[in-house]
Amino acid sequence: MAETQMQGDGKMAKLAFLGLGVMGYPMAGHLQAKGHQMTVYNRTAAKAEKWVAEHGGERADTPREAAKGAEIVMACVGNDDDLRSVCLGEEGAFAGMSEGAIFVDHTTVSAKVTRELYEAAQERGVSFVDAPISGGQAGAENGALSVMCGGDASAYDTAEPVIAAYAKMCRRIGASGAGQMTKMCNQIAIAGLLQGLSESLHFAEKAGLDGHAVVEVISQGAAGSWQMDNRHATMIDDEFDHGFAVDWMRKDLGICLSAGDEMGASMPVTALIDQFYKDVQAMGGGRWDTSSLIKRLRALA
Repeated sequence: MAETQMQGDGKMAKLAFLGLGVMGYPMAGHLQAKGHQMTVYNRTAAKAEKWVAEHGGERADTPREAAKGAEIVMACVGNDDDLRSVCLGEEGAFAGMSEGAIFVDHTTVSAKVTRELYEAAQERGVSFVDAPISGGQAGAENGALSVMCGGDASAYDTAEPVIAAYAKMCRRIGASGAGQMTKMCNQIAIAGLLQGLSESLHFAEKAGLDGHAVVEVISQGAAGSWQMDNRHATMIDDEFDHGFAVDWMRKDLGICLSAGDEMGASMPVTALIDQFYKDVQAMGGGRWDTSSLIKRLRALA
C-alpha cells in the first residue's frame, strides 16, 4: 500500500502528477500548495525541472517512477495515445502503482480508451477515475475548474477531496466513461455558443454598433453566457491567444462526432462547426483559441 495514509477530508497525501502543460502545471501547483507530497513527470524533463524549482516536490524520469508509492496519480496529457503511453507498458504508471491506489485522468479522451484503461487498472488492483475538466487555463490557474467524473463511487469519494484543490465543482456522473461523455456534452455546447456569439458580434460590426455596448445589454438577458462574459472583448479586438486551442477543439469534436455516430445521436450543428474550425486551421489558426470562429466570418465578409 502507499506510504502516506490519506483521510477522506483531504489531508496530506502522497501524489503524482503526469503532464505539466498549460492545465497540468498550475493544477499540480495547487496540490503542492495544499501540502501534499508531490512527484511530477513531464515528457519534456525541463518543464518538470522548472515546476520543482518553482513549487518544490520531486520530479521523476518516467511515469512508473512518479507513480511508485503514490496514493493517487493524476494525469493531464494530450490525447488517447498519450494517455495510453503514460499508463501502460514497463515504464507506465500502472506498473509503478500499489494495489489500492487510484489513477485520476483529467485528459479529454474517448470513452473507449477510458473503459479500456479502467479494465487494465482493475486487473492490477488499481482504481481508475475519468475526470475531464472544463474552465480553461484561467480556471486551472485560479483553482476554479469544473470536473466531471466517471468510475467507481468509492474511488471517487477518496479522490474528490484532493481534486478540490483546483475545482469549484466536482461531481461523479456515473460509471467508467461517464465523465468523458459529459465532457463531450460540454464541448458540443461550447461549439454552438461560440458560433452564435461570433455571428452576433459580426452582425453588430456590420450594423455599425458598439460591440461592447451591445454585449453590456444582451449579456444581462437570456443571451448571457460564460463565453460572452469572458471572450467578447478579445473577439472584438481580434485577439485569439486567450484559451483552448482550435487544434484541441477539433480533436475533442472528433471524439464527440464519433461517439454520436455510434449512439445514433444527431448533431448537425456540431458537425458543421467542426468544419468551420477546419477552415480556421487552414487560415493558420490551429493555435488560436476557440473564439476565433469570428475571424473566419470576417475573412468571408
